[in-house]
Amino acid sequence: MSLIAFMGAIETGLLFGLVALGVYISFRILDFPDLTVDGSFPLGAALSASAIVAGINPWLATALAIGGGALAGALTAWLNVRLKILHLLASILVMIAPYSVNLRIMGKPNVALLGETTLLTPVENWAMPYYFSIPLAFALLLVVIMGLLCLFLKSEIGLSMRATGSNSRMARAQGIATGWMTILGMALANALVALAGALFAQSQGSADVTMGVGVIVIGLAAVIGGEAIMSTRTVVLAVIACVLGAILYRLAIAFALNADFIGLKAQDLNLITALLVTVAIVLPGLRKSWFGKRQGANP
Repeated sequence: MSLIAFMGAIETGLLFGLVALGVYISFRILDFPDLTVDGSFPLGAALSASAIVAGINPWLATALAIGGGALAGALTAWLNVRLKILHLLASILVMIAPYSVNLRIMGKPNVALLGETTLLTPVENWAMPYYFSIPLAFALLLVVIMGLLCLFLKSEIGLSMRATGSNSRMARAQGIATGWMTILGMALANALVALAGALFAQSQGSADVTMGVGVIVIGLAAVIGGEAIMSTRTVVLAVIACVLGAILYRLAIAFALNADFIGLKAQDLNLITALLVTVAIVLPGLRKSWFGKRQGANP
């Protein structure tokens, strides 16, 4: 694999680290199976790309994308909390709606950003090759977001949100407004995913209405894979594990597609994804069983 391909995998892994953090909030913190991710990711891309093409400042365009994602996540939670629609069904409803919304926003299936000024335009002028500068910029942004997320989850509101996901009945008994905590958490999760979509569109040079297909699988693979390779006893470790899982996942995909002796091609991407997710799910159980046998053999 060439250096450019390697750095490209790192860049994509860092972006999907934001998706993994969003999935971690909904899937692990709130215990909410959320498929809205497949809709909020392209929604963020469509909003930011359309706004940039319309001449809006890239920072404001990205903020619009974050707001759109937060609205989608809050809507999913509202359907569940207020209208009592099952978690999964509520997220499916909001997952399919953005497809039409995105077509309305973009006016066509895709929007090109070639020649437009984006958030990454100043980064490309740094005194280093673009395939180093862009991943470095994404890494710096991710570190800031990870720090803010850890501080939030340790705050009073963050602890209330964690209690809501762990035991909602106990949380309500303690006076926590669990419904609002769920809405807030889902809004935060999908805002992060929409931010990833906005940055992905700006780094790839276009937004496409189909770019959200399978994003939830990648997010779950990153979260479960990260948990399989390192301890998640604390919030900080869990957040680091999510991002590490996303990077390793993209590197594994890149190595598999660039290993000529395996013979895999781009059309095998879904097969590789399914295999990696299966390994990530099975690995913790196998490791626990193996250590259990060793402890049994050496009491």
